[in-house]
Amino acid sequence: MIFQGNVIRVEKTEEGFAELVLDAKESKVNILNTATLQELRSAVDTIKKQENIKGLLISSAKESFILGADINEFIAKFELPHDELLANLNFTHSIFNDIEDLPYATVTMLNGDALGGGFELALATDFRVMTNKAKAGLPEVNLGIIPGYGGCIRLSRLIGAENALNWITSGKSQPADVALKVGVADSIVDSALLRESAFDLLQKCQLGKLDFHHNRDIKKSPLSLRPIEGTMAFESAKGMIMKVAGPHYPAPFAAVEAIEKSAHMARTEALQVEAATLIQVAKTDVCKALVGLFFNGQALKKIAVAAQQLARPVKQSAVLGAGIMGGGISYQSALKGIPVVMRDIAEAALDLGMSEATKQLNRSVEKGRMTPAGMAKILGSIKPTLDMSDIKAVDLVVEAVVENPKIKLAVLEEVENTVDENAIITSNTSTISIDYLSTALKKPERFCGMHFFNPVPLMPLVEIIRGKSTSDETIATVVSYATAIGKTPIVVNDCPGFLVNRVLFPYFLGFNLLIRDGADFRQVDKVMEGFGWPMGPAYLQDVVGIDTCHHCIDVMEEGFPERMKFEETSILDLLYEAKRFGQKNSKGFYHYEPDAKGRLTKIFDEEILGFIGKVQSQTKEFSQEEVIARLMVPMCLEVARCLEEGIVASAAEADMSLIMGLGFPKFRGGALRYIDTVGADKFCALADQYAHLGALYEVPDRLRTMSQDGSKYF
Repeated sequence: MIFQGNVIRVEKTEEGFAELVLDAKESKVNILNTATLQELRSAVDTIKKQENIKGLLISSAKESFILGADINEFIAKFELPHDELLANLNFTHSIFNDIEDLPYATVTMLNGDALGGGFELALATDFRVMTNKAKAGLPEVNLGIIPGYGGCIRLSRLIGAENALNWITSGKSQPADVALKVGVADSIVDSALLRESAFDLLQKCQLGKLDFHHNRDIKKSPLSLRPIEGTMAFESAKGMIMKVAGPHYPAPFAAVEAIEKSAHMARTEALQVEAATLIQVAKTDVCKALVGLFFNGQALKKIAVAAQQLARPVKQSAVLGAGIMGGGISYQSALKGIPVVMRDIAEAALDLGMSEATKQLNRSVEKGRMTPAGMAKILGSIKPTLDMSDIKAVDLVVEAVVENPKIKLAVLEEVENTVDENAIITSNTSTISIDYLSTALKKPERFCGMHFFNPVPLMPLVEIIRGKSTSDETIATVVSYATAIGKTPIVVNDCPGFLVNRVLFPYFLGFNLLIRDGADFRQVDKVMEGFGWPMGPAYLQDVVGIDTCHHCIDVMEEGFPERMKFEETSILDLLYEAKRFGQKNSKGFYHYEPDAKGRLTKIFDEEILGFIGKVQSQTKEFSQEEVIARLMVPMCLEVARCLEEGIVASAAEADMSLIMGLGFPKFRGGALRYIDTVGADKFCALADQYAHLGALYEVPDRLRTMSQDGSKYF
């Protein structure tokens, strides 16, 4: 044994090679945290002192190689002063450089995924051997940063700037065959042959049959790139980033900048450019927001894991009410391996539901993600039926009939009289009180809301709504089922609009007030899209449906009259009365026509000005800042109020609901993270500026206290 630590051991093989094995004793995976890096420094120092070493093999005793740096350390590290953070990065560079400069060949054996810093370690060696199931990648941009352990520099020189920029700016993990094609991997073998293949490379180098210096020199030298090639590669990458990610995410652009700026530098100077660029993006609000979202996601996963301990198994489900929504839910359940009975009272609705499922599966087959046989198997696990008795043996029912309280009450009563006494019953309602619907049941403890978002296959969020009588076992079972079918469940307590719709409609009401006060809806849409929303409020209401929005506002006004009662006729009222329902009938705020590919395109129609003129006494131009404030303040205040009232259990769950359910700009981290970024004191002062507009802009007590004591949600 050459070296023994808590994570790393180094042994000398019979052939005279040193093998550095990563095997964290207290973890199922290897990560490059501070302790591991310090141990790696000691291990490399020890290896350098050894005599008669013929080569170095780096391997992992875990199922994966290394899953990157320790994200739990990021926030504290990124808060360090520039010089301290640079010293940390240079410490790691010194380790990787020493590995790269060893006087003999080095090989990394990738038995599983090598991500982030783990992949950067592998890049420091001369060769990489992968199994066919392993993946490699640099996901740092997903956290608002760039690779900082040499990934930008080594990868661009190893596989070329264009390929490297694709890997780095996408943040995607790449399969072994792609790694081999571009030159990241030197060979791909079955797991059983991985070790033999790695040693074969070392032996060939030791015998002089393979020139390891060639690979090493490429990574240590400036980029081999003619000026015209560089210009094309870097400008093309910037254009693609703007198209895919947009201007709000600085990390992908920073990666391009780091590679471009260091292209003609040797290794040492180039690594300093990379480090300085990383420090720059690590200190942005975007980085804080995206790292925060990562931790929020981890928190949700822990909740789902905890739910499994109390949950009852769901081996078969049922969806009542077919059509597009019911078909989408049925498809999702069947796709994830849980057979489903899809029941309706009309054959045409069943046909529509099966058509929706078939359409989704056909797309997967066309894209090569599924075979026709796999598609047939999934369709076969959906049983369309008109007979209510077919749901007798299911473990969980999702009622998804029309959004009418009387009809839902009748259906729920019939369901309870049909299914087993232990079956869980849920309602896919977006507005109707779960406590009210539970009055139809003899055992309301086995009932809760399960609010899917449309389109079901694309929207990750499912709101699980707890009623006053809902049991913990029911909630745990529904959370577990939602997770099993590939959704992210968030539990909320019953109230009008639940969480997502409750916080959306103050945003829409703020929009109504802006229009009343003279704003141009087109300018408002443009400003809010610039803020980061996928679409502005007028366009969003057209997509949701003006009739749907009108109904939801009625519910919100009844539930929260002190804040959400709009005393005068609104633009939404006028459009509803004129049956301008948005995209569903081609006219709302905008007019809609299909483009060449059949996608609806919005077009300005002057007819809308006649409706707007009825609610506006004058037109007025508002600044971008005022438009943003008048829409975002009421939404954020309502999220804060929901947390204060216990409608949602945590700030993390609240923000993730908005990200996944509404498309809240990810780079801002959610409504409560946005308040933290602005500062509670400044945010409350902003709200107070608009207090004259009504209770919609009234600051809840807890947030007011936070503004005074300097506390934060995160």
